Amino acid sequence: MAAHKPVEWVQAIINRFDEQLPIKTGQQSTHTKVSTEHNKECLINISKYKFALVINGLTNILKNVNNMSSSLAEKNLYLSQLIILDTLEKCLAGQPKDCLRLDEAMLVKQLLPEICHFLHSYREGQHHAAQLRSSASAVLFSLSCNNFNAVFSRISTRLQELTVCTEDTVDVHDIELIQYINVDCSKLKRLLQETVLKFKSLKKPAQLAVISSLEKCGFSGAVGNRTNAEKLFPQ
Repeated sequence: MAAHKPVEWVQAIINRFDEQLPIKTGQQSTHTKVSTEHNKECLINISKYKFALVINGLTNILKNVNNMSSSLAEKNLYLSQLIILDTLEKCLAGQPKDCLRLDEAMLVKQLLPEICHFLHSYREGQHHAAQLRSSASAVLFSLSCNNFNAVFSRISTRLQELTVCTEDTVDVHDIELIQYINVDCSKLKRLLQETVLKFKSLKKPAQLAVISSLEKCGFSGAVGNRTNAEKLFPQ
């Protein structure tokens, strides 16, 4: 059973998953596709018992793949990224409840920046970019279900930085994470309290990003309409 397997065995599965990605093997045959899918399912199952080890391994693989040049094997790079993102999303969806505090720091420091890479670097018309962004947003959604504090901390930190920013052109990427996360009434209330507190100190582009992102995450349904939203966020 996976719960009783040694760390070395788990690491061997992670290494095999890495070695059989399209970016490493080239164009996949039917056999390699089946093998890749098998490795993926193994890691998803193992993550229920060795969550931190699997997520850390997948994060390192994703980081290494993201740093590879896409000029010679763009399709294989793209397919590899999709496989890793989908595996991460399914592992996070099954995250054990008893390891949340232990793993939250790891997730925010290591995994979240790699996921943001896909969300922030997206440009209309880029080949494969839309699907990668969709997969990355699914990972972020699953991550936020059990690790909301990790994502909230990044958003809150950026909001604070923008309150003292004097530049007219501001980076609002981390604010835009709001639109991808899982929110319930309690989480939405926390987001609203944080943004209302800092809203007047933000530059116009950041204010617009806050309102737009909150609307996309479900705030508009909770508030009712844009008029009510503008009452909450006077400019």
